[in-house]
Amino acid sequence: MLFAPWFGEGGLGEITVAKKPGFYGWKLVAVLSSLDFLNLGLPVYGGTVINSYMLRDIPMSRSMLGFGFTLLNLFVGLPATIVAISIIKRGIRATYLIGSALICLGSIFLAFFATRPWHYLVGFGVINGIGVCFGDIVPGTTAVARWFKRYRGRATALVLSGSGISGFLAAPFMDRLIRAGGGNWRLGWEVIAAIAIVGGILAAVFIKERPEDLGQVPDGNAEEMNPPEAVKSQTLRLSDERITRYAWTPSEAYRTRAYWLIVVGGLASQFPFFFFTAHWILHLQGAGIASSDAAFAMGLFTISCIAGRLIGGWLMDTMTARYAFMIGLCCYVAGSLAALRVGPNSLMTAYAGAVLYGLGIGWTFICMTTCVAHFFGPTAFPKLAGMLILLTSGGASPAGFIGGRIFDVYGSYARAFELDILIAAIGIIAMAFATLPRPRDARVAVAQAA
Repeated sequence: MLFAPWFGEGGLGEITVAKKPGFYGWKLVAVLSSLDFLNLGLPVYGGTVINSYMLRDIPMSRSMLGFGFTLLNLFVGLPATIVAISIIKRGIRATYLIGSALICLGSIFLAFFATRPWHYLVGFGVINGIGVCFGDIVPGTTAVARWFKRYRGRATALVLSGSGISGFLAAPFMDRLIRAGGGNWRLGWEVIAAIAIVGGILAAVFIKERPEDLGQVPDGNAEEMNPPEAVKSQTLRLSDERITRYAWTPSEAYRTRAYWLIVVGGLASQFPFFFFTAHWILHLQGAGIASSDAAFAMGLFTISCIAGRLIGGWLMDTMTARYAFMIGLCCYVAGSLAALRVGPNSLMTAYAGAVLYGLGIGWTFICMTTCVAHFFGPTAFPKLAGMLILLTSGGASPAGFIGGRIFDVYGSYARAFELDILIAAIGIIAMAFATLPRPRDARVAVAQAA
């Protein structure tokens, strides 16, 4: 009935009908963002500061330090397909709990047992990397793909903004905490281990798997609901030029050009980011910038990730996906040019480079994951996103090692930033051709639907 939303299904005569609970999706976004804050921001961005102090206690080369970040990034992606299976078999909540437990375990190992470089590689690179994979990106973006359609880009941006806030707070906080403790970097890992437990409790209590579990539908709009059985048979029509209405299978998606162009764009998105997080503080310190200013620059980077994610999410909901992605990659080009001009008297240039890199990763990562959901739909999303994270994180994971090796050979990071410019340009070219895919049997299916 017309007035049913206000007066209940019986119309004016049944005004005492109990009010339905509000749409849970936006509450879930707040929970998922908090988990991104705890499970990614603190171990990675906080770990960047901790490791710079650990380097004084456990001597190692820059390439070895960078190799730790290479392993971290590799293991953030390597188990992604296993994470997708975990989501399908055990659910999003259980997957988050596994991630929090692993982060806690890795941080405890670093806090109490790490005394050699290989301990750092195992604890930070392997255990924490796997923990972040289980405890953040794939389950979080899968939840958004299930709960949202029309506002998917903005919801994804909000979920993945938690780590930006965490990084902004964690880098200066960890620097002050460790300096106050006389350089005791182990204290930082103890704090992260305790916070991982908090993340597990949040996931156990507040994660809801699907809107259908609460009698709700994506976006909270009944008209957005399409029975899964009907989607594939009734429509190959596109809701607009950005979002598919066809229920793709993973095998179909893997055969499209668009999916592999997104992979190339994702590699261009993550390689500069992985290099930056491993070496930015050391690059600034080597240029004559104080450690406190370098930590503040890293904080600016992480808070700029939030702005980049919000911009990228808004653009993904309002314009063609590939254009939004291409513009975001341009931030890396500008940020690398700024990084090449950093010096002891150019603190603002250092801040500008950090802001541009933050915008770049925040913006493009949202575009990358949302492109997959827009192009191929929520049903296939867990496996497609898992494979995407595996390929892009795995492919870009050598960035930290390569950057460190470049420094060891040339005594400077200049050529590493030049490499970032080249990789971003390749990504821009690839995304220029990443148009919304259409199924091969589109004409037949449309005729059957008619």
